[in-house]
Amino acid sequence: MVSPNSKRHILSVSELTSQIKSLLEDSFAFIWITGEISNFRVPASGHFYFSLKDAKAQINAVMFRGQNAQLKFVPEDGMQINGIGRVSLYEPRGTYQIILEYMEPSGIGALQVAFEQLKQKLADEGLFDDQHKKPIPFLPNKISIITSPTGSVIYDILRVLNRRFPTISLEIIPAKVQGLAAEQELMDAIDLLNKRGQADVAIIARGGGSLEDLQPFNTEGLVRKIYTSKIPIISAIGHETDYTLTDFVADLRAPTPSAAAEMVVPVKQDLMHQSTSLQAKLVNTFRNYLRFHRTYLREFSKRLIDPRKRIQDLRLRTDDLTDRLIRAGHQELKQHRERLHWRLSKLLTLSPALRLPYVKNKLEQLYHNLLSSFGIYIDKKRTSIRESKSKLAALSPLNILNRGYSITQLSATNQVVRNASDARSGDRLQILLGSGSLEAETKKVHK
Repeated sequence: MVSPNSKRHILSVSELTSQIKSLLEDSFAFIWITGEISNFRVPASGHFYFSLKDAKAQINAVMFRGQNAQLKFVPEDGMQINGIGRVSLYEPRGTYQIILEYMEPSGIGALQVAFEQLKQKLADEGLFDDQHKKPIPFLPNKISIITSPTGSVIYDILRVLNRRFPTISLEIIPAKVQGLAAEQELMDAIDLLNKRGQADVAIIARGGGSLEDLQPFNTEGLVRKIYTSKIPIISAIGHETDYTLTDFVADLRAPTPSAAAEMVVPVKQDLMHQSTSLQAKLVNTFRNYLRFHRTYLREFSKRLIDPRKRIQDLRLRTDDLTDRLIRAGHQELKQHRERLHWRLSKLLTLSPALRLPYVKNKLEQLYHNLLSSFGIYIDKKRTSIRESKSKLAALSPLNILNRGYSITQLSATNQVVRNASDARSGDRLQILLGSGSLEAETKKVHK
């Protein structure tokens, strides 16, 4: 038991954490570890952060960008890996972790994992689809071979090509097929192939080897370069059981380089035999064709009429048609004349000059009828006026005035005085008589 009065050594949190970190890094400098990846993430820094776990425990893990750039595969959740690293402690959080320098898939090589991942990626992009593959010409004028000029592959290809078609035009574009510089040299060779544009087809070839040896043919850059090539490319990499990404993207895959040479050109001797056979068939066909048409011409000549007789017959037919045409013209002209005479006689029948006396008599009759009607109408109106005048004279107030009566009016308003109260003393009056009128002044009103 520590005595309260004894001298105490008090550590700060930072000091304790630093000592634990030193202890861990000294005890676990570099160790191999295996586990399953989970919570894998890559922030903007490019570092890998994830957890390694097994059935009973887990530990945080980090792999910095400088180290993970060398990996041949992309880690993902659920992948079992083996890695080497050092155990350390992250002081700001007080958590321990392992900093990995290298890792590889557990149970399968990193190259194989990278191969499968890149294959799936390129397949998803459609680089391996058959619709993008260019046809291989049946008989190319020139063949380019991209391979190492010092290997046995080039001699195998040349031997097969010389055996099948000795005079075929060839060119060899040298390139490394193994090692770090191989990918770039192969890509440069394809660029040169398309830049020159002289070859009809190209063979990219190398012998068999391990997955590491064939790695240049499993790179994304070379695959995309073959995909964009305007000249069709035959892939002949390794043995029949070897498959590379180049095989999938190429326009044609050959199981071996020798097989590629067999596939790129036919046998010249076979073509010559076939050409000779076709030539003989063509000659026989033309002979039979000419023989048939000669026979047909002779038979047709026998049935052919003498041109002079044919001309004579045509002249007779022309004369006959001319006569028929003249007769038809005369008949048509006669019909038109008859129709014209009929229309002219009908027009004369309806001539205005013939109808003018009748219309004139009719007009005079209507004029006399109109005068008679007007005389009768005027007489009736005169009688009616006389009767109305008699009635008006009988009802006229002048007649009453002529019998001694008079009409008295106020001079100022022309109002008829009917009652004594209508006038006042001093009003001027106008008295209408049967003949003339009188002016008077009211002296006195008697109501």
